[in-house]
Amino acid sequence: MIITKRSLPRRTVLRGMGAAVALPLLDSMVPALSALSQTAAKSTRRFGVVYVPNGIAMDYWTPAEEGRGFALTPILQSLAPFQDQMTVVSGLRGYWTPAHAGAATTFLTGAAGVAGETAPVAGISMDQILAREYGQHTELASLQLAIDSRANAGQCSGNHSCVYTNTICWRSRTTPLPMENNPRVVFERMFGDSGSTDPATRRARMQRDQSILDSVTEKVSDLRREIGQADSLKIDEYLEGVRDIERRIQRAEQRESYDVPTVDQPEGIPDTFAEHVKLMFDLQVLAHQIDLTRVSTFMLGREVSSRTYTEIGVPDAHHPLSHHEYNPEKIALMSKINTYHASMFADYLAKLRATPDGDGSLLDNMMILYGCGMSDSNSHSPLNLPVLLLGGCGGQLEGGRHLKYQDDPLMPNLLVTLMGKLGVPVDRLGNSDGSLKVEGLTGV
Repeated sequence: MIITKRSLPRRTVLRGMGAAVALPLLDSMVPALSALSQTAAKSTRRFGVVYVPNGIAMDYWTPAEEGRGFALTPILQSLAPFQDQMTVVSGLRGYWTPAHAGAATTFLTGAAGVAGETAPVAGISMDQILAREYGQHTELASLQLAIDSRANAGQCSGNHSCVYTNTICWRSRTTPLPMENNPRVVFERMFGDSGSTDPATRRARMQRDQSILDSVTEKVSDLRREIGQADSLKIDEYLEGVRDIERRIQRAEQRESYDVPTVDQPEGIPDTFAEHVKLMFDLQVLAHQIDLTRVSTFMLGREVSSRTYTEIGVPDAHHPLSHHEYNPEKIALMSKINTYHASMFADYLAKLRATPDGDGSLLDNMMILYGCGMSDSNSHSPLNLPVLLLGGCGGQLEGGRHLKYQDDPLMPNLLVTLMGKLGVPVDRLGNSDGSLKVEGLTGV
């Protein structure tokens, strides 16, 4: 066997007409006879956030036991396959800020409260601090995704702008980032084209009906001559995943008229909540798989969302139901929504675990923060926030535990600790007043 030192660049991109398709990590990208040739590649730490709105039915969420070997509660039951890489965190305190506006805004910023009713004011969010560092090595610094369309005018929570309930991401103290809910726009941001939602541009794109992958077919054929059989199979699997997502977006578009009106909900959004969530999760898997970004945030719903969930037997609007007045029947319905969200998250985790990344999987190298900025929704309580940590963070996180902190430490204190685990240490985040251990607690 002849071994050469020739290798493909890690950031190899196949370029076609208006498209740029990045590739996942291949064996051919690892220099022969180098230290990295013993493994697929050095682990790359990644960060993801999944935010759920309107609080949690806490009695159905919080495990009774602390430490290891805790029994999963009804809401967390679907996460059983990932318990070894999951840490349930209890006892954290948010801020008594104006209801839902504060819940979303403080979750990643650690800001003490919501201010600036004429101009939004909060603080830089954890994901954007990471994006500044990680984005030096990727094409996209971060992805901000959502399920709900943005309500850009008026007041959505108390006397505060809808900006506060529409996003959890802030680039600076005065710059909230929009969360994109249209899969087509996200797909084209990842792989090319204009990404415009202007009706004329959308109509032309739909009529053209050309696959992004079709435009790079010749480049794929050329690449196959330079790589081995194992890499060729990896590319086949990866490109089929890309094409599957593209087909699903096209099917969603085909259900609409080609005479595309100007609407709040643009083409590319599936008919059902479940389809939409699955598609947005799959786009995140793809973005991390090809190292297009190492930071992603996703809102499964914006605060004060009044979505109904008739598909799981909950006809009540979510936000009104969250003000259950401690009626056991209504709390049980709330728990069904929380359980539904968790089950979708579990499907995402399964795909991350099944996707190779470096010398492990995407889940092994990611830290995922799942939770909400309030606990008891009836009182808008910021005490004992519902928080999960998932993934291995490149060996920095140990799962299989329920950590219960005493004396109500601040949520941003945990964020400070997590920043260190992610390799971007900070002394302070928002109004944090220290840091927290995520290992070595008494009884753990």
